[in-house]
Amino acid sequence: MTWRGSTTVKERIFAALPYLLPLIYGFQFGLTLLLQFPVLGFIYLPLQPLMSIYYSNPFIGLIVFFVLFLAVVRNERIAHFIRFNTMQAILLDILLVLCSFAIDILGRGLGDSFFMETLNNVIFLGTLAACFYSIVQSSLGRYAEIPTLSEAVYAQVR
Repeated sequence: MTWRGSTTVKERIFAALPYLLPLIYGFQFGLTLLLQFPVLGFIYLPLQPLMSIYYSNPFIGLIVFFVLFLAVVRNERIAHFIRFNTMQAILLDILLVLCSFAIDILGRGLGDSFFMETLNNVIFLGTLAACFYSIVQSSLGRYAEIPTLSEAVYAQVR
């Protein structure tokens, strides 16, 4: 849905880029799946340089979060399409952080069980699906409507 006007190619690229953040953060949930199916690793091959930078310092994720939120989402001079997609990527990343906390808490009680492995795989595959859907929609110049998440984004981005 492109109800706020047409988008340029440059805006489409800048709208798709923030989805790399949850894609990179979601990698930790898919480690067991990637070990079992190494063919899936081709998805992360182009992202290896960014992942090495991202995981080299524990504060880089927080810095990127604040830069995107303050410099892009809250900047009224940037197109709504870019701000919407950036905020949606940020909320996806926050959701992944909350899932990480829940996995840590559950992991203490359940250990390395089949349930924990399945939960990690579901989070990983859900992240891949949401990010790739959003990247494709952004590349086509459409708003990526993810139920409940997009409603929260519309509330934040005017």
